[in-house]
Amino acid sequence: MTDQTFDHVVVGAGSAGCVIAQRLVQAGRSVLLLEAGPADDTPFVRMPATFVRVIGTERTWPYETEPQPAAAGRKLYVPQGRTLGGGSSVNAMVYIRGTRADYDGWAESGCTGWGWDQVLPVFKRAEANQRLSEPWHGTDGLLPVSDTPFRHPLSLAFVKAAQEVGLAYNDDFNGARQAGVGFYQTTTFNGERGSTAATYLAAVRRDPRLTVLTGAQALRVLIEGGQATGVAYRQHGAAEVSAYARSEVIVCAGALASPKLLMLSGIGPGEHLRALGIEVRRPLPSVGANFQDHLEVGVYGRAREPISLLGNDKGLRALRHGLQWSLFRTGLLTSNVVESGGFVDTLGDGRPDLQFHVLPTLVGDVDREPLPGHGITINPCFLRPRSRGTVRLRSSDPLAPILFDGGYLGEQADVDTLVRGVKLARSILRAPSLRRLVSEEIEPSPNEPLADEAIESYVRRRAKTVYHPVGTCRMGSDDRAVVDPQLRVHGIARLRVADASVMPTIVSGNTNAPTIMIAERCADFVLGGGV
Repeated sequence: MTDQTFDHVVVGAGSAGCVIAQRLVQAGRSVLLLEAGPADDTPFVRMPATFVRVIGTERTWPYETEPQPAAAGRKLYVPQGRTLGGGSSVNAMVYIRGTRADYDGWAESGCTGWGWDQVLPVFKRAEANQRLSEPWHGTDGLLPVSDTPFRHPLSLAFVKAAQEVGLAYNDDFNGARQAGVGFYQTTTFNGERGSTAATYLAAVRRDPRLTVLTGAQALRVLIEGGQATGVAYRQHGAAEVSAYARSEVIVCAGALASPKLLMLSGIGPGEHLRALGIEVRRPLPSVGANFQDHLEVGVYGRAREPISLLGNDKGLRALRHGLQWSLFRTGLLTSNVVESGGFVDTLGDGRPDLQFHVLPTLVGDVDREPLPGHGITINPCFLRPRSRGTVRLRSSDPLAPILFDGGYLGEQADVDTLVRGVKLARSILRAPSLRRLVSEEIEPSPNEPLADEAIESYVRRRAKTVYHPVGTCRMGSDDRAVVDPQLRVHGIARLRVADASVMPTIVSGNTNAPTIMIAERCADFVLGGGV
């Protein structure tokens, strides 16, 4: 392929990249959208319940940390989307925005214009909610948000059991208050996943102003005279190609890949880049710093009867579920699996610090097989980690894996929050509604009570990420920020970053909806509207 020129080059066709491409093309701009992975053309992406079959395939990046001293010396695994739609094509589809305090905190930290009153209209503009409307929700956007059409008995039992231990029911985690338990709304429509590829990108896919390339690995941003002029990439291992942008280059590769691309382009910690033989185009020490993520740890219960999801993906049951979904878009395969959960204030300061993700089956992790048999997994997850990590280059080779230190559980406060979460999850597991379906706790222990020291040891041995990496290209107005409040990279003209990496602090909940909001705002900035 010969060199080409477009109005914009967008790197990464994930949750953010598809949104930005759609908005720019709709405004009359020509866009080249580069995606390193393959197309999203597998039924396991479209079927909500089968996302676990996509993780670990060619459609996800297999990121892993260095051994984490505070997490029992383990490597932790953070798979990320590597297909059209990115994370929105492989996640559990939970629609959560975070809280007013999250965004007002961004504004107070120097992200002018990113307070709750500024971002709420953007969330609403993007949203097409099936059930809810004003004052908190939108109904005419491109992002479908709906109630889970299938609700597993174990998921329902959790919601009831949590109320039995004193937690309030909440019908809308994105409404007047976040605290409480209930069923999540999801980014699904008509029984299918509503990824940004299936919604935003599909809306302009036939427009001649849009060029989408899959299997296209970005190698570096091209910089001349202190401004970005394009992107060098390689498609399917072929010769390097340069794509030029008349207007801007927008990096949307995610919190682990965006800092990598900036550093490969000479933007980042100067000493680190020089040590790898990379010419420093702009010294920005915070590129790759400020890494944050959500961690959770499982509390597992044994089901009295074989009612969990185990075995539904095999044999005649799998065939029946597949036919029901294919013919009617109903049944088990319309479930996002993480159907129920909630938010809890365990410190009593009026702001939830813990989230529950509940799965009606026994789950493991990328590096650990699930526990055998039928059961339920209750995952308490801390919302505002204090630990910080880093992303660095391992070498100047664009194809080399990153040097990734998550800094997980480095701060005792993070461990303490998970300990409180485990204690609460264990009490919910023993409440009447779950007791009727669950015979015993499997892990951390069937015994009651369990000392805090034992729970802490369990947390350090078992905690895993929820795949919500953020913060590595921090937004701000100070001289150590990577991008300014309009997402422009400090010191390099015509270059923006728009994905979860720009979050100065992680939001209190799942990160996909906030990433889409960030992309919507980036498009506004590029097109000249809003601040």
